[in-house]
Amino acid sequence: MAILRAAILAALLLFPALSPAIADDVTLTSRDGALEISGTLLGFDGEFYRVDTEFGILTVDGSGVNCVGPGCPMLGAYKARFTISGARSMGEVLIPAMIEGFALNTGYALARETLPGTGLLYRLYDESGGTEAAEITVRLTSSAEGFADLLGEQADIVVSLREVSSQERALVRDAGLGDLRGLRQFRVIARDALVPIVAPGNPVRRLTLQQLADIFAGRITRWSELGGEEAPITLHLTDPDGDIAQLFIARVIASNEVGLSPDLRLHGTVRGLVDAISEDPFGIGISTFSQSGLADVVTLTGACGYEVAATSESIKAGDYPLTTPMYLYLPGRRLPKLARDFLGYMRTGSAQLVTRRVGFVDQTFTEIPISEQGARLGNAIRSAGPEVSLDELQRMMALFNGKRRVTLTFRFLGGSTVLDVPSRANLALLAAALEAGAYDGRRLTFVGFSDGEGTAEINRDLSQRRAEAVMSAVLGETEVFDRSRVALAADGFGEALPMACDDTGWGRRVNRRVEIWVD
Repeated sequence: MAILRAAILAALLLFPALSPAIADDVTLTSRDGALEISGTLLGFDGEFYRVDTEFGILTVDGSGVNCVGPGCPMLGAYKARFTISGARSMGEVLIPAMIEGFALNTGYALARETLPGTGLLYRLYDESGGTEAAEITVRLTSSAEGFADLLGEQADIVVSLREVSSQERALVRDAGLGDLRGLRQFRVIARDALVPIVAPGNPVRRLTLQQLADIFAGRITRWSELGGEEAPITLHLTDPDGDIAQLFIARVIASNEVGLSPDLRLHGTVRGLVDAISEDPFGIGISTFSQSGLADVVTLTGACGYEVAATSESIKAGDYPLTTPMYLYLPGRRLPKLARDFLGYMRTGSAQLVTRRVGFVDQTFTEIPISEQGARLGNAIRSAGPEVSLDELQRMMALFNGKRRVTLTFRFLGGSTVLDVPSRANLALLAAALEAGAYDGRRLTFVGFSDGEGTAEINRDLSQRRAEAVMSAVLGETEVFDRSRVALAADGFGEALPMACDDTGWGRRVNRRVEIWVD
């Protein structure tokens, strides 16, 4: 009875009608018969009923009640149903690989069907193969359509190559589905990156972001302007309405205040674009790190001498300029138990191995020894202005000596200690690692840095406060962590170690960071 009374008094989360039964009248009665509610059954997820009653829409634990009425589900025949919708590049490869890995890991038999014009349908069966436990639909749409499907009750989980927009967030919140920027309703499940590609043999191997923007704006039209051959540049891009092209337009074209050239060869898929580049000696295209194929990837550089290649480590740490976090968004409502088990599986080491095998950058932490970071440390010394003293550089190097950098970086909005969205997702990752004992008996140092705007003294103070804020936020996300198991410290070095040139908005953003060093 206590369970039922609590359900009546609480403000309850919603979930979709996942039972095969149609909405109809039901009466839920506590086991001792002392309390009952009646209403229209809106859904049942195998554990909880969702009922529209005189008290409003309630969620009631099925273990505490008996159900009577024409709408009551047949408990023995319950089958979980949920739909995943969003970015096609995630829905075509990563999500299917995750579903298949989950089935293998949990002992379910699996059947896959193609749904013409929609996507994929997976059926999961128990170990005997006789009872169907779940239907998982994967809608191959786009990030924007994924959020629209969530609002239209056509999807239960959204996968996206971008953050939810402010408008989408407001619409979802107004629909009673929670806050998609809340830490419990989004996560980063993998990473990829946009990469410029050219045909093998093209001598141009480095471009600044401004040059890349000017190429696709039609301002640079010949390879000789970039130190290459005397030949015209052919531009290749995927569908401008698709996620990949939209990301490129937003992060390179629009951010450099230019327009996209109309002289483009468009391709329906990234794979088609890569194949075309491989056969076009004077072509350049925008692909992804996971699908660069046989083409050569161009390294991005800055005017100050900074450069970074797209590697698993640089993408994982968010150091590469066009890193693309792969987001998963959840509504503020209860999903079926099997769906929750699937979401739990996606955090496991087995799932991270699956992610790597299909070509994406996983979420496991890599430790990079200082001996492999000579290029960026050398760049720091070259770029150090008069306000960065030799004493400060020596103090920094003394701190790093014998330590390794963890490929988990926290970055901030300008002039503040407010984390950006991907970094907020990193809080839960590091908190989970601490609780799991991954760093027991070791020392973690949170090391803060700033961009070059402002005085050195202000920047050192800001970077110190950022390091302390991240350490506090990580600890705030833990629930069962014994702090005595790990030594924790925080330090700040201001603008002493730039990752990129400060002459661009992206460069300043990437320089505002907290790194994790471990010994």
